[in-house]
Amino acid sequence: MNKVAAYARLLRIPGLAALATPTIIAAITVGVKDIYSFSLLFIIGAFAAIYGFILNDYSDVELDKLIPELHGKPLVSGDISKKNALTICIFLILLTFLFIFNLWKGKTLDEYKFMALICIILAGILGSFYNIYGKKIAGSDFFVAISMSFVFLFGALSFGAPGILTWIIFILTFNQTLHMNAVEGGIKDADHDYKMGVSNIALNVGVKVKGENIFIPNSFKIFGMGIRLFSIFLLFSPFLFFNISYSILQLALLALGSFGVLFFSLRLLTLKKFDRSIIRKYIGIQSFLRYSLVPIMLLSTVGETITIILIVFPIGWYIIFAPLIGEKLFKPRM
Repeated sequence: MNKVAAYARLLRIPGLAALATPTIIAAITVGVKDIYSFSLLFIIGAFAAIYGFILNDYSDVELDKLIPELHGKPLVSGDISKKNALTICIFLILLTFLFIFNLWKGKTLDEYKFMALICIILAGILGSFYNIYGKKIAGSDFFVAISMSFVFLFGALSFGAPGILTWIIFILTFNQTLHMNAVEGGIKDADHDYKMGVSNIALNVGVKVKGENIFIPNSFKIFGMGIRLFSIFLLFSPFLFFNISYSILQLALLALGSFGVLFFSLRLLTLKKFDRSIIRKYIGIQSFLRYSLVPIMLLSTVGETITIILIVFPIGWYIIFAPLIGEKLFKPRM
């Protein structure tokens, strides 16, 4: 049973519903509605996310050993060998293309599907580069951000030409991933990254931990909040500039969710004491709030039922699976 739990943690099972739905959302923006396509896209999105996380764990084993809270990670504890992790990565690549073949089976390989194939290949290359070499290159977070955006775009291009909502969410995906890696990750790991010679944006602008205190310079705060404010602008842009229909309730929910994201982003960026438990809590809450914002933005386009499913499904999945593998709710082991 312990071995099963170890593999579940390695595969990030509790977070998969949220990590795998962007490809489905992309398909929805180009008019896809069938469950079969959604199911295959979910699996492809899940494989892409798992591949990235396992390769990151594989590359960061020595770094993670420096953090007592991360000694329970499967590769750090030795519950799963690095060889097995690498083998899983190879199988994930093969399975991804197998499911892509099934997604397009019986359909013409047109220019959009060709571009989708290019997107998923580039996503794999950029994501792999980040996971293997990213710790040594400041600004490499941009590689993983565009990688995740390409995975999202794959979901739309697999079925047709992207529309304005597709491109807005494409940029939002980039923003959210950049913030997650460069800002949230930079703060979370500031107490030990420098010990391993890591070069990232946070360390280069002066984020540092001394004893129990953390110093976050104003330039980094502006960088982090700038990403968040631009994302909020994008969330409202379909209604402001592109004549997408909306309801007052929809705008109110977007405003409320955006306020929550800004509030916890600001709390994270203004920390004075370094407490990884609190940092994980702020990151976890932000993650679930921002995952709900895109479905709310699509409410007037896709209807209430799909919006509710897109919001509730990832949260419900997480609440069910996290305790089963010993994870604390909204405090992911990172």
